[in-house]
Amino acid sequence: MIDLQNSSQLDQLDLLSAQKAVIIFKHSTRCSISSTALSRFQRAYANENPDNLPVYYLDLLKHRDISNEIANRYSIEHQSPQTLLIKNGTCVHTASHIEINLQEIKELL
Repeated sequence: MIDLQNSSQLDQLDLLSAQKAVIIFKHSTRCSISSTALSRFQRAYANENPDNLPVYYLDLLKHRDISNEIANRYSIEHQSPQTLLIKNGTCVHTASHIEINLQEIKELL
C-alpha cells in the first residue's frame, strides 16, 4: 500500500489511473470496524494480488483534509472505512464497511 500523505498525490493517482485502475482505501485508525475491514482487505489482496493493482492508503485521522479533497474530486460521500476504484481520474466504484470486497472490485477491472 502507498501512503497517501498529500493532495498532490491525487494528481499522480489520476494520471496513473489512465493506464491502470487504482484503489484508495480510507481508514480510521480509531475504529474497530475500519480495522477489521482493512485487515480483511489486506489478506484478500495478499492472497489474490489482482494484476498488481495499486492501493493508496489514507489515514483519516492524520489527513482529514485529503479525505475532504477526495470527496470533492470524485463526487462521493465520505465514509470510513471506504474503498474507491479510480479509472481515468473517475471514481467508478465505492464501498464502505462490510461491503468492501476485493472480489467485487476485481470484477470491475
